[in-house]
Amino acid sequence: MVAIRLTRALATLLAVSLVVFVSLEVLPGSYARNMLGQSATEETVRNFERRLGLDQPAWLRYVKWIGGAATGDLGNAYSGADSSAAPRKVTDILAPRLRNTFFLAFLAAIVAVPVALAAGLLAALFRHRWPDRLLNTSSLAVAATPEFVIAYAVMFVFAIKLGWQKPLSTLAPNATLGELTAAAALPAATLALGIIAHMLRMTRTAVVDILSTTYIETARLKGLSDLKVIVRHALPNAWAPIGMVIAFNLAYLVVGVVVVEAVFTYPGVGQLLVDAVTSRDMPIVQACILLFATVYIVLNMAAEIISIVTNPRLLHPR
Repeated sequence: MVAIRLTRALATLLAVSLVVFVSLEVLPGSYARNMLGQSATEETVRNFERRLGLDQPAWLRYVKWIGGAATGDLGNAYSGADSSAAPRKVTDILAPRLRNTFFLAFLAAIVAVPVALAAGLLAALFRHRWPDRLLNTSSLAVAATPEFVIAYAVMFVFAIKLGWQKPLSTLAPNATLGELTAAAALPAATLALGIIAHMLRMTRTAVVDILSTTYIETARLKGLSDLKVIVRHALPNAWAPIGMVIAFNLAYLVVGVVVVEAVFTYPGVGQLLVDAVTSRDMPIVQACILLFATVYIVLNMAAEIISIVTNPRLLHPR
């Protein structure tokens, strides 16, 4: 079953790459005409398109692009192609931004995951009482709030009112770990709030489902306290659904950085994607979307594999 899911993941990724390429291909307008201006002659536009490889058929460009992507070569960026300088590799542009985005996601995850798990267990322990109602109401309010609203609220409170951080996360290319952490603090806090809200509710649901089983009732009849029942009996059996919750939310975390990075102008892959769309630099747009799709598919596949490995009925189906 794991092999089947790996095959499906590869097929899904290939389908996503095709949809991305076709979607960008059918967009109106010409990059060459946009860069050279309306006053450029047709011959100049054709020469520029030939330099970029845009004179080739679309199917051939897709085959070359997906073949290069399979080997780690994402092609050359359009930006700077109208100068005499050597073309810039997309991977060279993407690498430092990818480091920044993964650091941002890591910073948000190490805060969000333990807090959300602890809050979810607390809500399950005191279910239908005021701590459960308070946590559920708060998490529902945060989950229903758009990310950009949370981002601006965090910026207003911690950067403008309290002055603890700068409102915009500008970062030098040779930034130290401390500077990177300071720049990522507010975006990470924004992402963490959203992740905590979703993961708390899903963790509570997973633990409450386990608590409704017959062996939990047996443990309670033996006189064990609710805390011991959860820690000794419910939690070990809830690790499989909790593991899936973590994997799904980490996938959301990596893909959901686009809006947050754009609000804080954090120099990550999300901000690079926004800039590339603005400048119509299609190779960078394709690379960013393919990267996000790969991360999302891999983490979702990891969640499915966790559920199979930890569930004997799925691991050894009859």
